[in-house]
Amino acid sequence: MKLGTKGRYAVMAMVDLGQNGLSIPVPISDIAARQGLSTSYLEQLFLKLRRRGLVSSTRGQGGGYVLARSPDVITIAEIILASDEDIKSTRCSLKTKTGCHGDHGRCSTHNLWAGLERHIHDYLSSITLGDICAQAKNSPETQLFKEAS
Repeated sequence: MKLGTKGRYAVMAMVDLGQNGLSIPVPISDIAARQGLSTSYLEQLFLKLRRRGLVSSTRGQGGGYVLARSPDVITIAEIILASDEDIKSTRCSLKTKTGCHGDHGRCSTHNLWAGLERHIHDYLSSITLGDICAQAKNSPETQLFKEAS
């Protein structure tokens, strides 16, 4: 399973905003420069994040984006889903009548991958933007979230 650029970049931009835009609006161009990302790509992502109520914007001189809610209540899963990135590991959808094999139903490993999908979603739902910002501020070299061994 691979998380696409939309989800990764949205999380990167939101962490930047959580570190730099808690009280004053931050222009997208500043976030793009600090993160090494395309301004136009971030503009598209921030439209999605704004629609989902994760950021709010101010126009004009001194304008930009701020977090719409406390970073302690915004989960990483919310950010990824707001960017229209799916946390998906199966080929089929529960909403369709066809399964992994099209008309043939679900594959023999469907439940394995669906379980993995649930665990990933639960994990990303348990981590807040505030957690990531605090970890990055306190000790960028240490790992807050242990890798599986």
